[in-house]
Amino acid sequence: MATALVLPDQSLIRRQLERRSASLEEALRHAIEGDRRKNEFLATLAHELRNHLGPAINSLQVMKRSHATPDLLARARAMMERQLLQMNRLVEDLLDVNRIARNRLELKNAPVDLALLLEQSVEASRPALEAAGHTLTITPSPDPIILEADPVRLTQIFVNLLANACKYTNPGGRIDVAVEQQGSDVVVRVADNGIGIPPALLAQVFERFVQVDRTGARARGGLGIGLALAKQLVELHGGSITAHSEGLGRGSEFIVRLPILTNQLVVHESTPVPAQPFQVSARRILLVDDSRDAVESLALLLSLTGYETRTAYDGLTAIQQAESYRPDVILLDIGLPLMSGYEVCRTIRAAPWGKDTVVIALTGWRNQDDHHRTADAGFSGHLVKPIDYLELTELLTHLAEAVLH
Repeated sequence: MATALVLPDQSLIRRQLERRSASLEEALRHAIEGDRRKNEFLATLAHELRNHLGPAINSLQVMKRSHATPDLLARARAMMERQLLQMNRLVEDLLDVNRIARNRLELKNAPVDLALLLEQSVEASRPALEAAGHTLTITPSPDPIILEADPVRLTQIFVNLLANACKYTNPGGRIDVAVEQQGSDVVVRVADNGIGIPPALLAQVFERFVQVDRTGARARGGLGIGLALAKQLVELHGGSITAHSEGLGRGSEFIVRLPILTNQLVVHESTPVPAQPFQVSARRILLVDDSRDAVESLALLLSLTGYETRTAYDGLTAIQQAESYRPDVILLDIGLPLMSGYEVCRTIRAAPWGKDTVVIALTGWRNQDDHHRTADAGFSGHLVKPIDYLELTELLTHLAEAVLH
């Protein structure tokens, strides 16, 4: 008996092919959109870096002129410092966005005075405010507001909000900051009379790389990550942030809500005083980094402050220099040719002459895991590039005092 041939349902096959085709088309659209955003971001990043590099390079050219007056030299130095600090902040924001995305950012919370942190945020933003000719008004809370927060990250939130207000407010504009206690929360409002936000973008302003007016934003600068980072940091503190605007040309307002810490005392830290060079101990420093400019510039700076320095550019030379020079302190980069900084530190620690030498790690990584790795390798301390010279000299002074006592 012959077996009947059962043909597949043609309509079912067609529907399956259509679904698969639609799925592939959607994946392709996502891939194309991802490439477009990546290319646009890289172009914007290059544009933003050039915006800061240009004035810095020009300032350097001014400083190289032998006939430049002291006033011109001072202005050039101040301009170069502003631009480099802006570039450093840009890089830190990018790294922080990545750390949060990987759940690698850890808060160092403590009781902090909100009024003091807002004052520090305003001071950090003052160059941009003055350059744009904006008028800033602050309406503080009548009562002290104490928060359980990471002071560095909380300052970062308000600096980013002020930077956003500066950027999207035309010269000579007005920015208002108001603080109000509402029950167990504090509400901080940062409002401006700038270009405003169209309704269609209001829900997207906290997404990464979103900018209100891409054509205008390029002239104003920025990568579109400041508000995204502010939102993520606020939420890590158990708070919320919202944006409001009545539309283009009507200004904007950002409202931060944070929980208040009650029945706690806060210790106000005094303004740090620049550290003085060692007079007795820990004056001999070995600098190790494969970037010759990084090593030589830091060596020049330390020598001007009164330290004795030697340099090395790879792991093997670092060990040889350490053995012959017997420095009090070694500033040691982690990523080195021939031997890593971890291997160099372990080798020095294994030698009788290196057991008590102070070895400080220099690295571009600041996560807690990185601190654990350097500590496990035998490092005495951990500094993140680019090095804050005040932080470095304070650490060296602290180490010298420990030696003396």
